[in-house]
Amino acid sequence: MDVIKQGSPVLFQYNQTKKWLTTISGDDVLHTHIGIIRHADAIGRRYGSRIITNKEKYVYLLKPTTYDFIMKIQHGTQIVYPKDIGYILARSGLEGGQTVVEIGTGSGALTTALAGVVRPRGRVYTFDVDERFIKIAEKNIRRAGLQKYIIQQKMDIRDSEDTPVRDADLAIIDLGDPWSVIPQVRRMLKGSGSVFAVCPTMNQLERLAGILTQNQFTDIECSERILRTIEAREGKTRHSFQGIGHTAYLCYARKAYFGEDQND
Repeated sequence: MDVIKQGSPVLFQYNQTKKWLTTISGDDVLHTHIGIIRHADAIGRRYGSRIITNKEKYVYLLKPTTYDFIMKIQHGTQIVYPKDIGYILARSGLEGGQTVVEIGTGSGALTTALAGVVRPRGRVYTFDVDERFIKIAEKNIRRAGLQKYIIQQKMDIRDSEDTPVRDADLAIIDLGDPWSVIPQVRRMLKGSGSVFAVCPTMNQLERLAGILTQNQFTDIECSERILRTIEAREGKTRHSFQGIGHTAYLCYARKAYFGEDQND
């Protein structure tokens, strides 16, 4: 039986829009518009149970998933949303035990999702140049409890002559100029390894696709995901007036060898 105790992560859920992610700590209380939620009331209960606030409102005690940690993450930059993350994981075929390179850690949302898949034997090597973002990402990663599977490093891959990782299964690029690191990414990937770039504009996609071809990548695919939620209620089901539309364009490709030379 999975019982909540001191130090357990809990998602307090009132409804689909009112959720609070916290770590249970002694006599702490959470003041909300639906009343006071006492941490002590959760201790000893099973995940999935519910408690009552002082305003007699029910709150469910849910075990946080990777999705929950991502959606409640502290933002330093624009995050990669789960609708895009899901496609990245599926299209790349990422599995446990594999090695991932991420260039542009940002707030650590995608980093967290990647580590959740490759653990416990796999690792995510993530690089950024901004100390502020590195610290925010580190905090978010620790909150999700995935720090053992992530190696953070301050490094500008564009200017580096070193190849910090070899034989990676997947590379993620989240930079304003993703084409600038394609030669370095190629050296870090194993043969047929995948690369995904997160691009805000179509102009970036156009330039990136050309550079990928020049650097012997194949199976190039550019796409975006649009998510629309449905409010399902008896007799009045309709699509929601709120939702996440365009967030980013994704460019996918695989490392190949156009000639006989297979040294990189």
